[in-house]
Amino acid sequence: MNFTIRLAVVLLAVAFPAMLAAQDPRSPDAVARGLQTRYQGVQDFSANFVQTYRGGVLKTGSTSRGTVAVKKPGKMRWIYTSPERQEIVSDGRQTFWYVPEDKQVTVTDVGDDDQALPALFLSGKGDIGRDFTPSFVKASSASLLALKLVPRKTQPEYEYLVVALDPASLQMRALTTYDSQGGQSVIEFNNMKENSRLSDKDFVFRIPRGVKVVTDGTR
Repeated sequence: MNFTIRLAVVLLAVAFPAMLAAQDPRSPDAVARGLQTRYQGVQDFSANFVQTYRGGVLKTGSTSRGTVAVKKPGKMRWIYTSPERQEIVSDGRQTFWYVPEDKQVTVTDVGDDDQALPALFLSGKGDIGRDFTPSFVKASSASLLALKLVPRKTQPEYEYLVVALDPASLQMRALTTYDSQGGQSVIEFNNMKENSRLSDKDFVFRIPRGVKVVTDGTR
């Protein structure tokens, strides 16, 4: 985007913040297609994140922080640094969830049915148009565009997602997951870097010695 257009977007956000998302001329389907096209061209990305959970049956709340890295196809690494260290690593075939304090690693297979789970479309294993019905909703910030994504196939883990986007670049700034018990998990991203040529070695998990390994029972 050239400087003139970028400046115009910034000025519009300052002068007419409520209008930026509300009067976006694109349809939800068009934005969903644009988002899909954008992330088809992103081979990898990394970012810092803050994850906040609110609500649910127990009306609990929690905040976690860490880093995330994603590489196509299907590779992800989430490192939670607070309030306790955890690692969730997927090499595209298996997912490893490691909690050092518990001295336990849970290993699950990544199956074909996982393609519509939150954030997996970013790793090249899903298709927004195929997997979701899109619509616009009010964004948490007037400078963002919020796209609600309802899965076409019922998902046990969540009812729908809301993706907060930069309206000009369609870069994802936050992902909110709403579950069937009224809870919501918000992941906000910052310092995002795209197409940095992340190595496959970043997504290899080596099980530490002396930890308990729990599997999903399929092996």
